[in-house]
Amino acid sequence: MLQNWFSMDNVLFEFMGQKISYLEGLCTLTGLLCVFLAVKGKVANFWVGYIYNILLFVMFFQLRLYSSMILQPISFGINMFGHYRWTHPKDYEKDQKSKLKVTVFNNGERAVVLAVVLIFTFVWGYILSRVDVWLPSLFTYKASQPYFDSFILGTILMAQYLSAQKKLDCWGCWMTANVSNIILLKRNGLGIMPLVYAAYVILAVGGFLTWLKMYRRQHYFDLRKKVEEKWAKEKID
Repeated sequence: MLQNWFSMDNVLFEFMGQKISYLEGLCTLTGLLCVFLAVKGKVANFWVGYIYNILLFVMFFQLRLYSSMILQPISFGINMFGHYRWTHPKDYEKDQKSKLKVTVFNNGERAVVLAVVLIFTFVWGYILSRVDVWLPSLFTYKASQPYFDSFILGTILMAQYLSAQKKLDCWGCWMTANVSNIILLKRNGLGIMPLVYAAYVILAVGGFLTWLKMYRRQHYFDLRKKVEEKWAKEKID
């Protein structure tokens, strides 16, 4: 009974000629809520994210998008890491509210991020293109669009890692991954999920602007604190 309920063939409604399953609908709701909470900087986004990972794993398995499917357990682990980082910042990482503060990369660090994603794309894409040959008992069908799927996987993993560290740069990765996912999911016959990822793009823009404001406010606070400490030291001397 439960297995049938989570089947992609269990249709909730039709949208623009596309059949929308109960599973896709649940993924839509939990995904949007998760991103909205992340934009607001709320720790609750991790709790919703755990549920979202499980639902996406089931959906991508049925769609034979193996790279996106394998992403979910890894994503679950990164969520746990981010959950801990956000709630247990070191003293020098705390903002004025004792929460993990937003930080940014320099151009050199951004170049490293891009190189890591591209290397991952080609290596994992090759493995994914052969997985049905190497493990036919587990993967009975050839992977769908392995290199494109791998690029999305690499970008999402990087975005999640940067989000866990509360790096402002994570939103650039999220926007790239979401636009790519719109193309991939549309090609695989999903009707509502591409629209969800379009909403994610909008939320990512909002997230960038919100975190940028948080970063600038904290940067001003840190500078003022340094000046006050310098004045206090000079006064003592």
